[in-house]
Amino acid sequence: MPDSRPAAVLVPVFEADGEAHVVLTKRPDTMPTHQGEVSFPGGGVHPGDASPRDAALREAEEEIGLPPAAVEVVAELDTLATVGSRFTITPFVGLVDPLPRLVPHPGEVVKILEVPLSELLEDDAFHEEFWGSPDRAISFFELPGETVWGATARVLVAFLAHLTASL
Repeated sequence: MPDSRPAAVLVPVFEADGEAHVVLTKRPDTMPTHQGEVSFPGGGVHPGDASPRDAALREAEEEIGLPPAAVEVVAELDTLATVGSRFTITPFVGLVDPLPRLVPHPGEVVKILEVPLSELLEDDAFHEEFWGSPDRAISFFELPGETVWGATARVLVAFLAHLTASL
């Protein structure tokens, strides 16, 4: 997308009680973009970042205290563009074993969610709506007490499609 800014997110995956989980964050209402939304740890690629992968790891450490050394990056998903904030996002899947104690950065994260993949794959968890003109499909995941939508939901759709295609 012309005039877009590069960004990267980390899709942290860990096992708890014999089940795979993903880490999501809830952004505070005071953020300049995506206020109050559920998202993956991540953000803009800075000039000091060697790559989008490094940006995703840096942001995860800043936002939730996840040390880069605790993450094994195992996949890079297709990039996607956001319309409102004009980011081109590169998602990276990282395995975390064991999951260290995560600490939300008070200015960037109001809640850390550890979501079992089984919840995301439930029949009633996912739906799409069509917005705008021309119609654009917007993805949604309904979780207990939270709605995941927009770019984060699109990353989840791609991630889950890769997982279920290989089963």
